Amino acid sequence: MELPLPHHPTPESPPANDWSASVPRRRALVCLAGSALLAAGRPSWSQTAPAASPRTPGAERRPRLVTVGGGITEVVYALGAQDLLVGTDTTSLHPEAAQKTPKVGYMRQLSAEGLLALRPDALVAGTDAGPPVVLDQIRSAGVKVELVESDHRWDEVRRKVAAVGRATGREAEARALQERLDARWAAVQDRVRRGSKTRPPRVLFVLSHTGSPLVSGEATAADAVIRFMGAANALGGFKGYRPMTAEAMALAAPDLILMTTQGLDAVGGPDRFWQRPELALTPAWRQREGGRSLLHLDALELLGFGPRLPEVVEKLHQQVVLS
Repeated sequence: MELPLPHHPTPESPPANDWSASVPRRRALVCLAGSALLAAGRPSWSQTAPAASPRTPGAERRPRLVTVGGGITEVVYALGAQDLLVGTDTTSLHPEAAQKTPKVGYMRQLSAEGLLALRPDALVAGTDAGPPVVLDQIRSAGVKVELVESDHRWDEVRRKVAAVGRATGREAEARALQERLDARWAAVQDRVRRGSKTRPPRVLFVLSHTGSPLVSGEATAADAVIRFMGAANALGGFKGYRPMTAEAMALAAPDLILMTTQGLDAVGGPDRFWQRPELALTPAWRQREGGRSLLHLDALELLGFGPRLPEVVEKLHQQVVLS
């Protein structure tokens, strides 16, 4: 059974028929902050594929790059290599200029025809991109495909930087960027360790982009971010996502609730969210006044595991300390 189409999907959302899996498979999740499929009025690949341009004899050919995954696309811009981009997927929404690039579809529902129409030399994507048969078709067409393992660790960010550096021919710039990011990450993690409370607050991530809200267990990007910020995931013992029930809330007893801004907007804002009866069973509900027990960030910023991750963790840790 296909789930209803969400208005604000995330880069990581649970599958339609297996809540225990951490890799989302719902066809409904098409882009982070767009609406159904490609946003109304946004041109499709067939309308945006660049026309062939004559080459100057003897001129070096610039690589044509397609990126799939918002975090990977952010690295391209961080390296100043955006002029090599000929296409991105619909989760690539930051910086704003990335929204104007030709779109190849949602990261897990790629089309070989649409992607190859952009005549790329290389494709850099996460291991959660697909379907696999489409990636095989793209390779068979002579496109170099590099898949970056998605394991929700800091090394995932490092692999994205290195992969984009190779694809753009900017390995030296990528190493320099990684040194800066590593230093920033080390400083943030040290600050988290020194500022962590004796009893880490219990944080629950709620995904509410469509239909009934879901809660995050282990082996998800949300679970990793919660731990990075010096808190504890209020739910464990399962991987992926499960429905947000009264029983789950009573068991989790979260001190804080973490959401995406798009998900919070989808349920009508904080006041409407707190009206859900199952939340009344939680410490977070009892401490809701002042807004300190409900945290939210943009979906790509929070879950994209791109170069902004140190700032994300620092921002959330500061909110945890103040809670």
